[in-house]
This record gives sequence, structure tokens and C-alpha cells, in this order.
Amino acid sequence: MLISLSADLWVMLSGLAVGLVLGLTGAGGGILAVPALVFTQGWSVAQAAPIGLLAVTGAAVVGTIEGFYRKLVRYRAAFLMACVGIPMTPLGLAAGQKLSAAWLAGLFGLVMLMVAARLFFSAGTRDEQLAPCHLDPQTGRLHWTAKTFSIMAALGVVTGFLTGLLGVGGGFILVPALRRFTDISMHGVVATSLMVVALVGGGGIIVSLVQGHDFPLTIALPFVSATAVGMLLGRILIQHLNQRMVQQLFAVLVLGVAMLMFYRAFS
Repeated sequence: MLISLSADLWVMLSGLAVGLVLGLTGAGGGILAVPALVFTQGWSVAQAAPIGLLAVTGAAVVGTIEGFYRKLVRYRAAFLMACVGIPMTPLGLAAGQKLSAAWLAGLFGLVMLMVAARLFFSAGTRDEQLAPCHLDPQTGRLHWTAKTFSIMAALGVVTGFLTGLLGVGGGFILVPALRRFTDISMHGVVATSLMVVALVGGGGIIVSLVQGHDFPLTIALPFVSATAVGMLLGRILIQHLNQRMVQQLFAVLVLGVAMLMFYRAFS
């Protein structure tokens, strides 16, 4: 556990940072929430995952409300992904309980490494003409076909499973995937991703409570509150920052945290 600052202050600062990144990217807060708790509280990934999921879900709810206000959320796609993803969450939780702490931390680090590489090398590159799912130019909504339905459902399955397994919300998968498979604007992608994270995360929290997972309020409440504040700040700043630069800086941050997770897993 980090000791140069008080434990309460570390919880607040890490929650603020997680929310800020989640607001800026729609993808990164979840994958940083668990490592933040692992290194500030000395917990295992399995211990940190429920609190990380609670914080990310709460912040995603705030971001979803803001997205609806700005009319950015593709709610039909979000509901489909959530409906498919929520039933997968218990399977992810069950899989996580069967893995040792070292292997779970190593798996988390591997996922972070893949995300960092994807974010860094794809920042700013996008060919909307190659996207299989398109917006209807007349309505501004997704044009629903069998392929669009299948892609959104598949993304929901992956999101739900990873939400249960790692407690990360799944936004780090959704944002690059939606940018790859649709021609939705970046702001719309982030807002839609946040709604999916809010819905699937909420289902994951309910499953965790039913299965008897502990949510220590002395840590959960300040962490969740700070994450929500960071989310609001991130949603304000995103309108004034270069998205490509933000994405690449975040990729470097994720890479560094991934190395720390590998060190913790196998040292």
C-alpha cells in the first residue's frame, strides 16, 4: 500500500483521476480503477474489482445523463449491447473466482497492454467508408441490418464478460470497436459507450451483491464520489482538447500501469 499520503487522500485522488480519464476517453477509467485500488489499498484484483465497478458505473451514469442532454447517445444500440451483456456478467464473475490472484493480475496486465497498443497506433486514424454499420443520413440514427445487430450483440457479450471478470466496465473495448465498426462521431461513441457501461455495470453490481461480494463503504463512497467529480471535469475538458493527443497520452499511461500489474503478478 502507498503510504506517502494518507489512505483517504489516495482514494480521493485516484478516484478523481479515474473519473477524469473516463470522461475524456469513455474508455479508460474502468481499466484504471482496479489498478488504482490495487496499488493504493494493497488489494488483489478480485478484491478491487467490485469497488472499481461501482465507481465506474456511477461515473458512467453521470456521463450518460450529460450525453442524453447533448443528444449524443445511440440508445437503441446501447440497450441491445446491455441486454446481451448483462447475462454474461455472472459468467465473468465465476471465471474470475476460479483464477489465482497472480494469474488474474497478469491477465489484467495483458488486457491493458493490448488496449494501450490499440489506442496508441489507431489514434486519429479512421476510414468511415469502411465501417459496416452506418448512420442514416436522413434520420441521423443507425441503419439497422442483420450485420449491425450481430456486431452490436457481439460487443455486448464481450463487454458483459469482461465486466464480471475484471470489473472494468468494458468501455475500453467499446470505444475502439464502435469507432472501427460504425461511422458515429467520437463524441457519440463516448456517450453511447458510457450508457452501456452504466447499464452493464449496474447489472454487474446487482450480481455481485447477490453473490455476497463486499463493498466497504468507507472506501467505496469517497472513491465513487471522486470518480463522479472527475467524470464531470473530463466531459467539460473534452470539448477543448485534441482527441488524438488525449488518446495517445492515455495509451502511454495504460502501458505503464500494465507493466506495474505484470510486476505485481509475477514478482
